[in-house]
Amino acid sequence: MTKMKPASKIYIALVLIFLYLPIFMLMILSFNGSNSTSVMNGVSLKWYVELFRSEATMNALYNTLVLAVTSSLTATVIGTVAAVGIDKMKKGFAKTMITTVTNIPMMNPEIVTGVSLMLLFVFIGSILKINGVLGFWTLFIAHVTFSLPYVILNVLPKLSQVDPNLAQAAQDLGCPPVKAFFKVVFPSILPGIFAGLIMAFTLSLDDFIISYFVSGPKFQTLPIYIFSMTKKRVTPDMYALFTLMFIAILVLLILVNVFQSKGEKKAKKGGARND
Repeated sequence: MTKMKPASKIYIALVLIFLYLPIFMLMILSFNGSNSTSVMNGVSLKWYVELFRSEATMNALYNTLVLAVTSSLTATVIGTVAAVGIDKMKKGFAKTMITTVTNIPMMNPEIVTGVSLMLLFVFIGSILKINGVLGFWTLFIAHVTFSLPYVILNVLPKLSQVDPNLAQAAQDLGCPPVKAFFKVVFPSILPGIFAGLIMAFTLSLDDFIISYFVSGPKFQTLPIYIFSMTKKRVTPDMYALFTLMFIAILVLLILVNVFQSKGEKKAKKGGARND
């Protein structure tokens, strides 16, 4: 095992400091006993209490969670089916084109995606003569759209690791194709599906740019609500909210890593038994 050079250690330490020091400062200030957002004056949980008393903040948080859960679940189902379809295709121009088109929402600048979707929704609303077309459903479609590539990219590698003869053998033994998929293939790609679900959920949870363009006045997500507060003054209860969100995302990431490591260990054990 090679030792790291002092310059490399200093560089990594600086990167970690710049990345996580602001977050830790924010977490510390969330326990501030005063109204200041920069000077610590005593320790108190009053901003956590104020957070849950704020009806506007709780409503925005509820909207964000509903949108994130529904859009991530939908994107995971569609993305898994799409990944299976892409994996079944023969290598060639068609497969390359579909893969490239699938990755466009991921590589496209978010502001371009947001403006394009907004124009599309407004155009469809004018054709159908619907007033106030922007709202939950436009946000839902937009979040599913930009989450799909991430789900597909997480599922495809797992599908490539599955032995295609296993499903065929199950069908030869009398198992229907759909049942063979869920009995043989699905358990093997489940870690990739779960990772794609968590990634889609986190992307939906903190998206602002696309949501800003496709949201309406009746349905406001948390990032948009926080942005509206920056025009005046961010209150310390937002620090409490950021702290809770950071901890929740951290727990989800730990669960994903644990789940993936268990899946890899099972795959290695299965490969060792087959050998």
